[in-house]
Amino acid sequence: MRRVIKYLIRAIIVLAIIAIAVGIWKREEIKRLLAVNSLFTEEKIVTNFSGMNAAFLSVDIPRGDGPVAELPKGDAITLATDVDTWITDRTVTSLVVLKDGALVHESYYQGTKPEDLRISWSVAKSYLSALLGVIVADGAITSLDDPVTKYAPSLKGGAYDGSTVRNVLNMASGVTFDEDYLDQSSDINKMGRVLALGGSMDGFAADLKETFVAPGVDWQYVSIDTHILSMVIRGATGREIAPLLSEKIIQPMGLEASPYYLTDGNGVAFVLGGLNLRTRDYARMGQMFLQNGEYNGTQIVPADWVAASTVPSAPTSAGEYGYGYQWWMPKDGREGEFLARGIYGQYVYINRPLGVVIATNAADRKFREKGVGAQNIDIFRLIAEGL
Repeated sequence: MRRVIKYLIRAIIVLAIIAIAVGIWKREEIKRLLAVNSLFTEEKIVTNFSGMNAAFLSVDIPRGDGPVAELPKGDAITLATDVDTWITDRTVTSLVVLKDGALVHESYYQGTKPEDLRISWSVAKSYLSALLGVIVADGAITSLDDPVTKYAPSLKGGAYDGSTVRNVLNMASGVTFDEDYLDQSSDINKMGRVLALGGSMDGFAADLKETFVAPGVDWQYVSIDTHILSMVIRGATGREIAPLLSEKIIQPMGLEASPYYLTDGNGVAFVLGGLNLRTRDYARMGQMFLQNGEYNGTQIVPADWVAASTVPSAPTSAGEYGYGYQWWMPKDGREGEFLARGIYGQYVYINRPLGVVIATNAADRKFREKGVGAQNIDIFRLIAEGL
């Protein structure tokens, strides 16, 4: 009996040593996985959204050495009571308003600061679309109607075999992908764990096998479609996204601070939601699109690409919105009104006829409640029409 107890104790000690060794070896992966599990909790969400690189792998997107593009001061506006209530109800953390290119309002909440680099979530998709437009104009991608496998051959035999660049640009790939953030077993949360554990986003995308409809037939919001665009751009250019975005978009814009992308374990940018910028710099992006791709004295994104991106072109309804090239349009279809949007209340709203850009970040844990999206549009219109 003593011998059995002796061997049992030894086994426990060995297992404990192994557990400690594994814990040390996988410490960063475990840390990131725990960060994913607590990312949206009420007590951490605001801090997390202003410091994502503290818990996740990331890569800088250099702003370059050029001067900062000026945001001239305009006549300051007073926010309506309804806007103040909205700021509280939606846990808004920042709000920047431009009128005719001038800064007319800037405010920060929940203890955040102007210098915070704030997570974009799906606002990042609109940035990648802009980059794609530049790459297409450069001639590296022959046609939007090319199959994605022409540029990303690892997708052959999977769910994306048969999809064109245009299909994924319009979120009309027909690929089965569960986007339910509240379901821990959903595809979007599986993808989050791949990111946290340092796995491969390319591998995750290539492993998808199921479709629910033929490509180009129906619109369904599938975030991984944007990663496919990243694979296409990288395959066409032979370059990574971060330095490409830096060269083609970020440096010409004259941003205040270098943004960063979250990345997977291979250093591949999390293009569908991992961009982090100051709110004023998000507003600069909106101003560039309001000005048909021109900003800081340079035509950065081709005007025809901006025009095509910001009108509904997806094959069917996008719910409360129309959908273009990774940009959204309010359903009532006011000309020259469009937006980039991300979960938990991230928006870049453009109203070209009124000359207004609104950039806002939030930590809105109730963003999925019925009517919240429409309420946000109403607030943006209230601000814009009051200028």
